[in-house]
Amino acid sequence: MSTEATTFDPAKVDYEAEYNNRVLVPDNGAYGARWANASTVTRETLTVELDIPYGPGIRNRFDLFRASKRRMATPLAVYIHGGVWQRGDRKDYSFVANALAARGVDVALPSYTLCPEVKVADIFEELRLFMRALWRKTGRRPVVIGHSVGGTMAAAMLATDWSALPDVPDDLVRSAYAISGVFEVEPYVHTTYNVAVRINAEDARKVSPALWPAPKGRTLVAAVGGEESREFVRQSLDIAARWSAADVKAECVIVPGGNHFSIVDELARPGSAMVERVVGLAEAAAGT
Repeated sequence: MSTEATTFDPAKVDYEAEYNNRVLVPDNGAYGARWANASTVTRETLTVELDIPYGPGIRNRFDLFRASKRRMATPLAVYIHGGVWQRGDRKDYSFVANALAARGVDVALPSYTLCPEVKVADIFEELRLFMRALWRKTGRRPVVIGHSVGGTMAAAMLATDWSALPDVPDDLVRSAYAISGVFEVEPYVHTTYNVAVRINAEDARKVSPALWPAPKGRTLVAAVGGEESREFVRQSLDIAARWSAADVKAECVIVPGGNHFSIVDELARPGSAMVERVVGLAEAAAGT
């Protein structure tokens, strides 16, 4: 597969149809309701430190769920929620901590300021502040997981030049697991999502991790559901091919039968291939 930058042509591709998962998966609301209920139970049952500040904004907060099984260097995972940068909150996704905590992995979930209050590039900077605060609190390198645009930002954290930030190691993020990510953001310019995101083609390219210098020597898993749109599958295949050619340990995993929402359930299913791979990446990042 070519690793050249994609030429976007809205005359040839209906980006609204390809990227609007609320239309592609009509029962998407049922997933959100079920996840919210499960997340309430998670916050009531797991050991957790809630509402930890990492920046000045109202939404600059994160929750840190603790694994009951502690180690000399307990592995750490981060989960970044999606919502096309305009909806969602970490508290709706606490449930993803269950299966990982049961395997001895601590899990941190951040919230971030949403569009149109801020620009997408500002959200990236907020998450870098979060990563710095998490390092200060834990002294551990995490595997960074994200779903949808959370997957975009997981890849961005992997590809960030951490040497430019004070008080964090240059290899702060060694691995990322991006679920149904969008790594070239320009298609969103041509969708109704852009009413709130308010991004132009030039700015979209600046926040497209696939177009950044590849994070050589690091690890990316790009997972996508087999029932997702052609564009979402292409996005994961493309970044895996592009970064693999640039000395990144990158791969695309297609989850059979998964749609844009059901694929997240794999992260909550004990013993799933996704859980096993994330645990392995977290252990490698922690040196355990």
